[in-house]
Amino acid sequence: MNRRIFLLSLPGLSGCHRPNTQRLNILNWSEYVAPETIPNFEREFGVKVRYGVFESAEEMLARVMSGNSGWDVVFPTNYFIRPMLELGLLAELDHARLKHLDALEPRFQKPHWDPQLRHCVPYMWGATGILYQSNLTPAPQAWADLWQPRFAGKLTMLDDPAEVIGACLQKLGYKLNSGDPNELAKAQREAEGQKKLLRAYVNEIVRDQLVAVELMAAQVWRSTAMRAMEAAGSRLAFAYPKEAYAVYADNVAILRESKRSDIAHAFLDYLMRPEVAMRVAESKLESTVNAKARALLPEPLRNHPVLFPDDQTLARGEWFEPLSAQAQRLRDRIWTEIKAA
Repeated sequence: MNRRIFLLSLPGLSGCHRPNTQRLNILNWSEYVAPETIPNFEREFGVKVRYGVFESAEEMLARVMSGNSGWDVVFPTNYFIRPMLELGLLAELDHARLKHLDALEPRFQKPHWDPQLRHCVPYMWGATGILYQSNLTPAPQAWADLWQPRFAGKLTMLDDPAEVIGACLQKLGYKLNSGDPNELAKAQREAEGQKKLLRAYVNEIVRDQLVAVELMAAQVWRSTAMRAMEAAGSRLAFAYPKEAYAVYADNVAILRESKRSDIAHAFLDYLMRPEVAMRVAESKLESTVNAKARALLPEPLRNHPVLFPDDQTLARGEWFEPLSAQAQRLRDRIWTEIKAA
């Protein structure tokens, strides 16, 4: 995803807007809808959408936690649902107005972060792995491979503490969400030991660096990998690390502060329409949680091993979970020390 912060208003397709035209304020990750998603919604429902984007889930939370932010619909990652509920930020959903819930894959109809889907609806799911030049021999297939001297100066890791610390923990055989001080101390030493090999901690620009063969390998979000492979073709390959890898799901929810419940519910239901969800997944190369949408995808995407890995690969995935305040403070300190090392 492009993590630049900006706001834009997307005009409807129906000409001039009357003063009483409904408005819906949507705050989303960028590059997370198809080009026609918002314009078609505006036209069908007679709505003017104010569409804003955020760079990180932490930024999204900061922008809405006052409870008087002006936003109606947001897209929180799964491990932000519980903290947002504890802060009283999310409205309870009316399933009678969500006609397409049965389109979701069974595992996303009762996700562990909201088993009854009372406050959110899963939207897309993602993961983290290794993107590398396909001519590398041997090919990197594990987090441990990214500590090899051959990658010196030609390797990047994500500029994301949860991802970097998580990969170090998984390399050591520990859990992604560990809060154990001893395990985290060992993970810190791993990250600091790897740092001499790194060109940088970066996010989106890694796509262009790999396509341009400036890098040999990188820790990347799966969505970034898909777009890089689309640009570079068979010159790039992706691996879900053998030890384990991080998994997350982005959801769509209505803020409790919203005074536009009817049209907000209409938007959630619109996103679950199979043809709408399919176009987002197809145009943005994302993994839809919508089984009916997946069935509509072109065959090369519908059965793509990176977008939709097999059950054995899925079993190695670990979901990001909310951390205790103590564990989060410790990780924040560790990340500061890693960056300063």
